[in-house]
Amino acid sequence: MEFHLQQTDLWTSMEEQTKSIDLPQNTAVLPDPIHFPNSPSRPSAASVPAPWAMSPAPPPSTNHQHFVYHCIASLHRPDGNILSIAMTKEFIFAGSESGRIESWKLPECTGVGFIKARSGEVGAMFGSGRMVFSCHGDYRVRIWEVKMGNKRLKAKKISTLPSKRSFLVVRKSSRRLQYHTDCISCLAYNDADKLLYTGSWDSTVKAWKISENRCVDSFVAHEGHVNAILINQEDGCVFTCSSDGSVKIWRRVFGESSHILTMILKFQLSPVNALALSLSSFSSSSSLKPYNFLYSGSSDGLINFWEKESSSSRYNHGGFLQGHHFGVLCLVTVKDLILSGSEDTTIRVWRREEIGNNEFVHSCISVIEGHHGPVRCLAAATEMDNMGNMLVCSGSLDQTFKVWRLKLFAPQLKKEIVEICGNHNPVLSPSWVGK
Repeated sequence: MEFHLQQTDLWTSMEEQTKSIDLPQNTAVLPDPIHFPNSPSRPSAASVPAPWAMSPAPPPSTNHQHFVYHCIASLHRPDGNILSIAMTKEFIFAGSESGRIESWKLPECTGVGFIKARSGEVGAMFGSGRMVFSCHGDYRVRIWEVKMGNKRLKAKKISTLPSKRSFLVVRKSSRRLQYHTDCISCLAYNDADKLLYTGSWDSTVKAWKISENRCVDSFVAHEGHVNAILINQEDGCVFTCSSDGSVKIWRRVFGESSHILTMILKFQLSPVNALALSLSSFSSSSSLKPYNFLYSGSSDGLINFWEKESSSSRYNHGGFLQGHHFGVLCLVTVKDLILSGSEDTTIRVWRREEIGNNEFVHSCISVIEGHHGPVRCLAAATEMDNMGNMLVCSGSLDQTFKVWRLKLFAPQLKKEIVEICGNHNPVLSPSWVGK
């Protein structure tokens, strides 16, 4: 393991990109059986000199709020594509095909060095507190303890899962439990139980007890590649999605390490590439109860969403969001916002709003352009020192890593839902995307 200090920060390589956004029309999404017409055309990519781009004022009859975004930094890595991003309260980390993990200090976005593990590409990462988990080309996970030193990141490797020692001491029949046999595509961490979950293209999910550095459960989760995994930190439920077109919900058996399947969500035949969970509490005159939404992005360009019943653990399909021209590769949620990255090189920002009587509507409030290749990964967080601002990081197969600042203005009080009817046409992946 090597750690390097990199003097150049994102600001010195900044590529300012300010976009003027035409708010997408006819983007309100209604529950089935309503279908939607073809996606509206994307706005022009022409730049304007202003540091912030204000969306055109919407007609009085629409409910779109003002939204502005600005690319505050852009870094090009000629030695490989950006494959993964992790964000903690103090740092941003980006993993690439070269095996390097670049790091920046928040909120300044100044470069504080990079980690080189010499273990192949960094295909997935996850950050929790002062720990960063990274998956590498050798089908193993590295756990790093990170903190700020004298103007540089101090990263200490805590452990490797599984360790080389475990390969030597365990019986051959037990190695299947300890080792993935294909690429580890996703990570999730249960903060309460200190369990790390890994999903792989070998169709399995493994649960690792961090304190013991060992795998405590391994199960075949899907018929195809496991593409994404996430944890509901409130109840410990595990969500997985796969190229077999399904989303599955798992629960750990009380007092044991094993997991059981509780529900299968399948609403399309296309591979499901990304998952995001939005847990929100709304304080309005109509309701005080919390809401739980699950979002899945698939290769047909759609984002399906489910809402959890308040009286049970069942998720009911609520509809889908259409707008991307090609497959959705990544999703992230911040409060009532959903951000999606796609093969069509854009990032779409969606807003969920309550319209009364415990009913919700989703609308696309912005299309962010700037990448020239598929948007592979996203991370987002609200900025602590400026209410209303959000920091978004995006990694693309164009070998660039970008940092965006998003600003949302207060929505108009008047709300109007635009009902859309039409036929849904499947969206196919472009020919330049590797199969």
